[in-house]
Amino acid sequence: MQEHKQPTYVKSITLRDPTDVDEIKLDMKKHNVVIIRVTPLAQKDIDELKKVVKELYEFTQSIGGDIARLGEERIVLTPPGVKVWKGVYDMK
Repeated sequence: MQEHKQPTYVKSITLRDPTDVDEIKLDMKKHNVVIIRVTPLAQKDIDELKKVVKELYEFTQSIGGDIARLGEERIVLTPPGVKVWKGVYDMK
């Protein structure tokens, strides 16, 4: 596993425009966890949101990170070495 010397931050970003993708990618390259609120772009243009999510998915996969939905309004992207639990907890 690659040694990472800088701290890993958790950053929250509101996605208002497709141009916000560059900032998100930069944060991912800095090994940060990014939580994206997608509602503003979804309300403006759902097709544009789908394109952005696809681009972020492909980018995250290409760097070995992970991506998952957090409810209806948010997406989380993690850097390499950080995975999102996508299973179901046993509630017994």
